[in-house]
Amino acid sequence: MVIDVETAGFNCKTDALLEICAVTLAMDENGDLHPASTLHFQVEPFEGANLEKEALDFIGMPDPFSPLRGAIPESEALKEIYKLVRKEQKQAECSRAIIVAHNAAFDHGFVSQASERSKLKRVPFHPFATFDTATLSGLAFGQTVLAKACKTAQIEFDNKEAHSALYDTQKTAELFCKIVNKWKALGGWPLIEQD
Repeated sequence: MVIDVETAGFNCKTDALLEICAVTLAMDENGDLHPASTLHFQVEPFEGANLEKEALDFIGMPDPFSPLRGAIPESEALKEIYKLVRKEQKQAECSRAIIVAHNAAFDHGFVSQASERSKLKRVPFHPFATFDTATLSGLAFGQTVLAKACKTAQIEFDNKEAHSALYDTQKTAELFCKIVNKWKALGGWPLIEQD
C-alpha cells in the first residue's frame, strides 16, 4: 500500500495530519506491478494539534478548518483505508501490509500516531518495516527527491501539483512500480513463485 500524508509540521506526536492518500498495488499476468485502487481524504486536525504556519504555507493550505475542505476525522479516514487494506490482504492471503512511501519513516510515523490517537487496535500495517522510495530511487535512478526521481525514471511530474497527498501518492506508486518492474526485468528474484 503506497501512502502519502500532508501534515502541519514534522512531529507526528504533536502536529496535525491534514490529508492522506493510499494507493493499492496489483500484479498483472506477467508479474508486473501497477497502481490499482485509490482512497484520498482531507483530514480534520485532531483536538489540540499543533499547526505550523510554515508547513501550512508549504502545502498550500491557509485554513485547515475550512468547511470547503470536506475534511473528516482521522479515525474515519484510517478506518476506510484499513478496510481496503484488509480486503486486499485477504485476497492475497497475506497477514501484514507494508507501507510504501517517499521518506517512509515520516508517513509511517504519522499513520502510526493517528492510529494510536484513534485507538485503532487492528492496524494492518507492519509496525516498523516499510519500503522507502527515496532510498530505492537513489539506488535505481541516482535521485532521492521525488520530482527528480520521477523525471529520471521518465514519469511525468508537475511541480505545481506536488505536495498534495493525492498527487504525491500517485507519483510514488508509479515510481515504486517502475523500480520493482525494472529490478524484475534485470533478473531480480520473482515477486511471486511460478509453478
